[in-house]
Amino acid sequence: MPIRFGVIGYGLWGRHHAAAIAKAPGADLAAIACASEETAAAAHRDFPGVQVDIGYESLLARREIDAVAVVVPNHLHAEIGVAALAAGKDVLLEKPMATTIEDCDRLLNTARSHGRLLTIGHELRLSAQYGKIKALIDAGEIGTPAYAAFSLFRFPFRPGSGAWRYDARRVGSWILEEPVHFFDFVMWYFEALGDPLSVQAFGAARSGSAGMSENFTAVLRFPGQAHATITETLAGFEYHQLLHVVGREGSIRSWWSGTLDRTLHPTFELRIARKGQEHVDTVPVERSGELVELEEQARQIVTAFAERRLLVSGAEARKRVVVCLAAEQSLREAREIPLRF
Repeated sequence: MPIRFGVIGYGLWGRHHAAAIAKAPGADLAAIACASEETAAAAHRDFPGVQVDIGYESLLARREIDAVAVVVPNHLHAEIGVAALAAGKDVLLEKPMATTIEDCDRLLNTARSHGRLLTIGHELRLSAQYGKIKALIDAGEIGTPAYAAFSLFRFPFRPGSGAWRYDARRVGSWILEEPVHFFDFVMWYFEALGDPLSVQAFGAARSGSAGMSENFTAVLRFPGQAHATITETLAGFEYHQLLHVVGREGSIRSWWSGTLDRTLHPTFELRIARKGQEHVDTVPVERSGELVELEEQARQIVTAFAERRLLVSGAEARKRVVVCLAAEQSLREAREIPLRF
């Protein structure tokens, strides 16, 4: 029997989530909740056989809905996630988990008390490119990780509905909006070392809000003298990522480039110098990109929910929010911040 999904939120990325769920074997896209008449009309056009509501309450009241994907502005993640869990739905919640630690804990407690699954949309883990890097590290191909450097050169953020991405009260911070993804996979790559010990961030914000820096760099220190740097500029053009991971016995270099983050035909490469080898291998990657990863996430979430397990736990995602908030504190106070999880 298929899992009947509702999608809450039908902005740019909500539409992509809905399309991915509609394609996923074992999933039935049963309802969409929109914030406006305009987006509701778009949902009707895109999915004429699907129930479309304005506001999320009526969707959550539908007993036939098994699970929901919550794809709304960041400040609404906790409110709608908690309501969905309390209504007895399993939840796929877009990153960031929430904009405060208190709201992360509310989500975790609600999932626990109602016996529901809460998984967070850190879909880069499911990438045939970035996920493969984790598999190479775990297989010991470069030895113990010692250093990682990730950079993103990109066009400015789209404003979003009502320009929410440019309102610190609603986005939380630009660190929570995108670098949270990069903190996630660096911490995932280095998980054998343990949680990071500290973060120090650098940047400058035109708005006066520390977390809204268009040029941002963070340095994470890990046990064993390992460290990672994450750099993002929102003052560039197109969408270009570069990742280096260096181990004690080998190294990995990977990049991805497209005109947009949702480009269907990007260019990308993954290369590795394996331990004990003098030559460099190119690792085959068939497809890569956020739209590909959303489809893979939808496919995997159907199986995970059916098997009553998580793809990315709320406990893990909470740690990423801790790091983002500490990076913002570092920007305000111009110092290294010890991390306490």
